[in-house]
Amino acid sequence: MKFQLLGNIGAINADGMVVLSGAKVRTSLAALVLARGWTVPDSTLSSALWGWNPPGTKTAQLYTYMSRLRGVLGPEVELVRRQSGYLLRAEDAVVDVLEFERLAAEGARALRDRQFERAGRQLALALQLWQGRALADVTEPFANAERPRLEEARAVTLEDRLEADLAMGRHRELIPELTGLVHTFPVRERLRAQLMTALYRCDRQSDALAVFHHGRQLLADDLGVDPGTTLSATYYAVLNNDPALVAPAPGATEAVRIDASAAPPATGAPGSVPAMLPPEAGDFTGRQREASELLRLLPPEHPGAPDGSTRRPRRFLLTGTAGIGKSTLAVHVAHTAAPAFPDGHLYADLTDLDGSAKDPRRVLVPLLRALGDDAPGDAELTELVQRYRTRTAGSSLLVVLDNLVSEMQLDALLPGGTRSAVIVTSRTPLAATPGIHAVLLEPLRPGESLALLEAVAGPERLVREPDAARDVVAYCAGLPLALRIAGARLAARPRLPMAWLADRLAEPAARLEELRYGGLSVAESMGRSARQLDAESLAVLRALPGLGGRPFTTRDAAARLSLSPVEAERMLEALADTRLLELPGTDERGWPLYRCPELVRLFAESLGEDAPAGPAVRPAVHGMVRT
Repeated sequence: MKFQLLGNIGAINADGMVVLSGAKVRTSLAALVLARGWTVPDSTLSSALWGWNPPGTKTAQLYTYMSRLRGVLGPEVELVRRQSGYLLRAEDAVVDVLEFERLAAEGARALRDRQFERAGRQLALALQLWQGRALADVTEPFANAERPRLEEARAVTLEDRLEADLAMGRHRELIPELTGLVHTFPVRERLRAQLMTALYRCDRQSDALAVFHHGRQLLADDLGVDPGTTLSATYYAVLNNDPALVAPAPGATEAVRIDASAAPPATGAPGSVPAMLPPEAGDFTGRQREASELLRLLPPEHPGAPDGSTRRPRRFLLTGTAGIGKSTLAVHVAHTAAPAFPDGHLYADLTDLDGSAKDPRRVLVPLLRALGDDAPGDAELTELVQRYRTRTAGSSLLVVLDNLVSEMQLDALLPGGTRSAVIVTSRTPLAATPGIHAVLLEPLRPGESLALLEAVAGPERLVREPDAARDVVAYCAGLPLALRIAGARLAARPRLPMAWLADRLAEPAARLEELRYGGLSVAESMGRSARQLDAESLAVLRALPGLGGRPFTTRDAAARLSLSPVEAERMLEALADTRLLELPGTDERGWPLYRCPELVRLFAESLGEDAPAGPAVRPAVHGMVRT
């Protein structure tokens, strides 16, 4: 059986092309295939088929679509009902998406190893699998959720193929193709840098500089940003006639010697490499600085690097307040950096639905099984840790540990060896983990907030009501979770003006209730942070609204709370550690300043004087809790 998703949805069996009638049947098949052997919950299928407005008969209709698929796919494919979801099994099936990802990863790896001819060949084969726009004939909600990730992967693979072609001296024939691509994707800076390089090698230095200046103007006008490192470096190289831009000598690529001892180990049979990363958010936006920093530090350096960087574990912590987008950034960076880790990609959510920390044994067992170790579920933690470190030693793995609650969870989950990299997300800092590189996520800036709201709600809404859009952004206070909820509510009500939501958010007492939609809630996300506080710190949190929204010192808080400065500082630090307080700086005497963000202040007011703990947490309906 062969499944086609890179274009119109198709299935081909021994008898030929399978007839798939109706967008919802095609969408159901695509969702099951993209799940890569995992069960797809009914709620996920419902969102794929109907978005935010499923019919009352959705369960019956889902059953009908699955029955149709069973009938047309035949005995080669097994559709299994698992609790409240469906699982597709198709032994030895060929999926064009998986084949594309395999070839693209091989090509990217060859490009890093300077095997340019092999890289160009593998990358070209990957691009040939595309028969048009990905998921061309599925429902709009599913296309909006899944297509951007696939199209981005295609664009990166195309850029890699062009890089290989430039390295082989094919700059002259690339200019027409690159000119068209830069016109189609005007803000993709790597394409623009490649066009500049090709023009420079054809003695068209002035044209290369014009391409840069046009791109810089577009970036400033459309996004309010300056050119990034790659484009700027290419500009200065052209300006200074940098020898690095000179075309390679004929036949130079044949003379490149690859150190076999530095090559990654063979990954085994297709399908043996773990690929556990959740799907990437199709509307990811902002965080360019943080993403660039992580993508610079994540991949392993060349083994001959003089600083010995390959011998040090690469561990990164993304931290910030509830709803700031830690998980979204971690998954985005992991997908982008995935080709640099040929031995696979592991993912684990370390938090239970009630906000408590998962036992490391419950996390290790599925990780080991993904690595090919049939670990018994009742094994002792010591045995599981030993198996895990043995399996991961010497491997080049990317591990994402999401929603860390307790630092005691972490030691057992760090892979063995130094060739793997780890991204941890947590609302609290990690004091006892040596060598971890912390990245604190701040609220989005107004321009980034508008871009995220536009990506979720649709650009036409912002064009029609720019003032209302700015008001919505202000009420969301730069919190990505709040912006996603606001955008989703607007997208679900296309006929209502944006001013409708802005007016509802304008009332402080009702704002948190308005920032709740489906399985997402700003209040419930903050409630999980409040659960980590002791009774005294929780009492301080309830009293914070009395200090207003201005920065305050420990002495200010001590006077307000009738505490000693030492006691007040201990409790304020506990709130800062869970990111419920910000530290904007110090006052003129050098005392640390604290500030309670607007949405946290509204959350604290909602607790009430006699609230024993944070609000009840509803079960998440989308599988992974985005923090």
